[in-house]
Amino acid sequence: MGKALYRKYRPKTLAEVVGEDQVVDTLKKALDAKNISHAYLFVGPRGCGKTSVARIFAHEINGFKYELEDSYVDIIEIDGASNRGIDNIRELREKVAIAPTKGKYKVYIIDEVHMLTKEAFNALLKTLEEPPKHAIFIMATTDAYKVPVTITSRAQVFTFNLAEPKTMADFVKKIATKEKIKIEDDAIELLVKRGGGSFRDTLSLLDQIANFGSDTITKDFLIKTFGLPETELIAGLLESYAAGNLGNISVTLKNLLNANVKAETIAEELINAILSDPKPNYLKLLDSLTLVKSPFAEAKLLVALTTLVATPAVPVPTPTPIPAAPIPPVKPSLTPKVVKLATEEPVTPAKAPEPAAAPASAGKDFNWDGFIDAVEAKNNAISAQLKKTDYKFDGSVLHIYPLKRIVKTIIERPNNRAIIVEVLSGVGLEIHDVDEQPKHDENPLVAKISDIMGGAEEVEKNGGKIPF
Repeated sequence: MGKALYRKYRPKTLAEVVGEDQVVDTLKKALDAKNISHAYLFVGPRGCGKTSVARIFAHEINGFKYELEDSYVDIIEIDGASNRGIDNIRELREKVAIAPTKGKYKVYIIDEVHMLTKEAFNALLKTLEEPPKHAIFIMATTDAYKVPVTITSRAQVFTFNLAEPKTMADFVKKIATKEKIKIEDDAIELLVKRGGGSFRDTLSLLDQIANFGSDTITKDFLIKTFGLPETELIAGLLESYAAGNLGNISVTLKNLLNANVKAETIAEELINAILSDPKPNYLKLLDSLTLVKSPFAEAKLLVALTTLVATPAVPVPTPTPIPAAPIPPVKPSLTPKVVKLATEEPVTPAKAPEPAAAPASAGKDFNWDGFIDAVEAKNNAISAQLKKTDYKFDGSVLHIYPLKRIVKTIIERPNNRAIIVEVLSGVGLEIHDVDEQPKHDENPLVAKISDIMGGAEEVEKNGGKIPF
């Protein structure tokens, strides 16, 4: 049985690493100058090559030749997800003092380090503060914000990125040629898109379709094989959602589901489409789409596409102002007390109540796009993060709801927050936690869902399938 493609073509030297030039060049210079740090933290999404580079670097530090199946006692790999307790780290601390056997250094690779418990991190911190001269730690994580600052500050941090589409496409073509796999360019483009920039995921997909026995892999073959919806249909669903066209949504979903495209796949494609071109009227849909999974995935998808459909704004009537109360005359006191005349302290007439604010979900009292443009004029990075948030305006305070924790961390930094407050110019600001979500008024179109779904009992009888 042959190796899987992602294992067969895994890089074995830093020179073979693709798409991480900045990281690789820095590590090469450190090796050439023999300027090796005692701790490194590799940060990036899954499948971008963090662990592979960690293994290569560990071998090149000691001058070992790297083979996938080799095993050096001086290179110890630890899975942070399954060895996350304080006892595991205590055991590590006891063994780290032992000198290396063959190499100059004993290298510990801790994968998914963010999974360690608080107590385990505290134990690891003591080792990082005063490490033996022969010990090097290479930590890798997909969730950098979960790693304590005390750990991060004691390591050299390298950020890995998913591969650019062109870089990945060229890499796939090269592998396909070596493996004698005939695949058309538009099929490679779709394959790269499905791989999401991950070398491991992309090569796993190529490996999978290569075993289907097709002479030449075409785009249509991939669509049928993976049950993918056409790009035009996904774009049409989003347009119908924005327009509140419940009929088009129902027909399009029916066609996709009848073509054996899973509800989860449709939701995933909608999420990818929104992320590639985020617009304010689509962002509220993201939360609901992430919930589309079994059981009743089809019903959840229909609810997601109809619950937050845009509806015409309801005009808010302006209340009739209340006339100012008359100022009572000042009567002189008969007792020898000092009397304050009206000219010294005028009586303030009663104010008319403020007009009722527009619903926060409609955002009519706040120009969000203008706000983003104003922030962008001062700092592009902050505006880019604000585009990854939801918001509400209650008439005096702008409530911001970050979609990811890292977004909240960035915009809450004092300097960044100061810029936002400066642009708001007197409007209050409140940044909420990720698990908080703005509440929206129920859309009247939701009432129609039961008619389309044929009733909850009918949905349950059909195993969650909507009887279109």
